[in-house]
Formats: sequence, structure tokens, C-alpha cells
Amino acid sequence: MRTLCLYFQVHQPFRFKRYRFFDIGKDHYYYDDYLNESIMRKVADLCYLPANKILLQLIEEYGSQFKITFSITGIALDQMQLYAPDALESFQKLSKTGNVEFLAETYSHSLVSLKDANEFKKQVSEHTQRINQLFGQQPKVFRNTELIYSDKIGEQIAEMGFSAMITEGAKHILGWKSPNFLYYNANNPRLKILLKNFKLSDDIAFRFSNKGWPEYPLTTEKYVNWLNKLDKKEETVNLFMDYETFGEHQPAATGIFNFLKTLPKTLFKYSDYQFQTPSEIIETHQPVAAVNVLYPISWADEERDVTAWLGNDLQNDAFNQLYSHIDQINKCSDPHILKDWKYLQASDHFYYMSTKFFSDGEVHSYFNPYDSPYDAYINYMNLLSDFSMRLNASVPRSSHETEIANLTNIIKEKEQLIDKYKSELNKRKSPKKTAKTSQKKAENIQDKVKKPITPKSSSVKPASKKK
Repeated sequence: MRTLCLYFQVHQPFRFKRYRFFDIGKDHYYYDDYLNESIMRKVADLCYLPANKILLQLIEEYGSQFKITFSITGIALDQMQLYAPDALESFQKLSKTGNVEFLAETYSHSLVSLKDANEFKKQVSEHTQRINQLFGQQPKVFRNTELIYSDKIGEQIAEMGFSAMITEGAKHILGWKSPNFLYYNANNPRLKILLKNFKLSDDIAFRFSNKGWPEYPLTTEKYVNWLNKLDKKEETVNLFMDYETFGEHQPAATGIFNFLKTLPKTLFKYSDYQFQTPSEIIETHQPVAAVNVLYPISWADEERDVTAWLGNDLQNDAFNQLYSHIDQINKCSDPHILKDWKYLQASDHFYYMSTKFFSDGEVHSYFNPYDSPYDAYINYMNLLSDFSMRLNASVPRSSHETEIANLTNIIKEKEQLIDKYKSELNKRKSPKKTAKTSQKKAENIQDKVKKPITPKSSSVKPASKKK
């Protein structure tokens, strides 16, 4: 039996407003609400709602034969609850069918796995709780941000209790091996590894509407024929892609929704493939070998490394300064600071600072709100400076910062006291004003009463007295 795994990534970052140097210390709200709402609403209408409707119809038509998998970031779920609750409900409807598996990942879609093990574990735990709360599932399989993976990261995921992890089937890692098998972590064989078939995935995600592509147009018959041509010994084909492929990256006019709708029918008619989720694959297939990944890999660029997010000095400076606050964050209890901490970590903010050109850069530039990597860096560092000041005031790191925090609190208290006294003064002044005005009006009325009334002149002359 050969299997096909359809996995979709759902993520949207909270985008920041233009935050200037002179806003530091004065404006503590960082988000462009209009942009965030308009983009989430647009993606929900173009992708999430119509695609989910099609998937629900396919599940109703094929029952347990059709299975799909999602990984939805905590940040995307937050935005759906704020701006597109109907989209969230449509995902919950899919979950209730029992044919959809939801994977775990970092809540913030962050790069924290490259920096701090404890913070990494904390974010994964928070995300699994949210998935359980919204969809009633306890994730068994993990998907790291941007499919980032290494032997060490895989070992940490195994220690967290996950059964499997998915990542990129990078050529420089596999060599002559095929991504179409189940593998295991080199440090902990209990963790199974599913690898993305990037060619067949990118044929849909990137090349589907490219009229210059020799295989254009891509039909389900042609696609299934490619699957049938794979070596019969190859057991599972993993198609991993952004969910926004359907309707956003590839507009409805390209025929992408029709491709999704007819794929199962064509697959069942012309091949022996079956749809399975990652959890089912690790139950029905045996791993063939370890996959050795000493240095982190990802899905991006020809190098399939992490240089898309940490490839220049701007990115590394922002990244290191952000995570220099971890010790303070662990002691912080301010909910507003903790919320901002989550949203500052999204990998997108570091991607906006990239100075490289990527084969998949077009997709990421769709929603890039900055004119240049330098604008992205300056805006982010201004935000981070304000965030640092707030965090230092809440959780001082030294006696000097404690003194500054105390003085700041004293100033705030005095400002509040001044505002209070001003308000009271205004209240006391206003009755006097009213009394004076009333007295003046009364005096005017009295003057009018005392003044003799002069008769108005008339054109009719009075009659003369008779003598």
C-alpha cells in the first residue's frame, strides 16, 4: 500500500505599524489593526472558507478514504478569533469529521528552537493546549516553524513526547536516498521523521499557474501519472505546502480549487494510493533508516538552511537582542508584555529583513509591509527598544534599573496625582462660574424692570381738546 499525505500550513503574523524613534517610551501599542484585519479577512474569504468547504464536501463524499492534515499557528488562531471567526468555525467543522489531524508547533511561529530549549518547550506546550481547547485533539506529531529540523531539535521533540516530526526532504541531507520513505531521528530512534517531497509539492504550490512552465497546465490526470511513475517500493509521498496556495498564491481563476476538488477522484480511479495522516503513516509504515542532520535545515531557498531568517547582520542582531530578554520574561507577569513577547517572535519579522533573493521570494513578498530590509530592521528595533524599556520597568535586571523603575513609578504616581488635582480644581471652578453667570442675569432682569417704559411713537395724532 502506498500513501499520500496532504499537509497544509496555516499562518498569518500580527503586522506592526510604522513605529518611529520618537514613539519609543510614549506609544506602547505596536500593531497595524487595519492591515491585520484586512489581510486576515481577505485570506479567509479567498482561501480558508472556500477551500475548507471543498475539503468538507470531499470528506462527506469519500468518508474515511480522504484524510488531510493541518498545522495552524497560535498567532493565526488569535487573528481568526479577532477578525474571522467564521473561518475558525470552518476549521472546527473539519475537525469534527474525524478525518483531519492537527499538528503541534511553536505558538508564535518562532525561531526559538534555534535559541533556547526551555522557551521552545514552553511555546510548544502552549500551542498543544490551544489545539486541544479549540479542536479537541492532543497533537502527536510536530511541525517546527518553517520546517526547521536538526538531530538536536528532533531529540528535544522526542523528549516532549511526540511520536513523529515532519521536515524538508533536502537533497544535501538525503543524497541518493528518496524522501518517499519513513525515517527516524539519528539521536532518538523513537521519533519518526516524515520528509516533504519538495518537487511534487512545489509543482502545486509554486508552478501551478506558471504559463512558462513546460508542464503547464497541470491537471489531476497528469499529476497522478507522475505519482504512478515513482518506484513501487517508495511507500509514502508527503505533499507539504502553505494553505494559502489555494485561492491566494494561486487565485481561483487558475483552476486551483478544481484541482483540489478532483484530485481524490482521479487518484482513486487511476492509482493504488491512499490518503493518510502523519499519525496513521507512522502506524502503518516502518522506518527504513536514520536521517542525519547535524545543522538546521528548512524548506526555504536552494540551500534549504536558515539563512532566509538569520542570514545577515541585521537579522542576527535583532534575533539576539530579542532573546536576550528570556530571563526577564520568565519572571514577568504583565499580560500585555507577555502578549507582545509572543507576537515579536514570529519568523516573518526576520524574513522581512532578508537581503537575499529566493526562488520562493515572490510568495513571501505578497504581504511584506516594508519598502526594504533596512526599513523592516529599523521599525523592529524601535519596537524592541520600547518593549525593553517596559520589560526593564516591570522586571529590573540590576539595582540601577530597579532605581530607574522606582523613579519612573514615582513620576507616574505624581502625574496621576496632578491630573486628579486638576480635575478637582475644574469641578470646583465650574459652580462659581455658574453662580456668577446666574447673578449677572438676575441683575440685568432687575435693571429692565426698574427702567420706565417709554411708549412707542405712533403715526396717529391725539385728538385736540375742545374749548
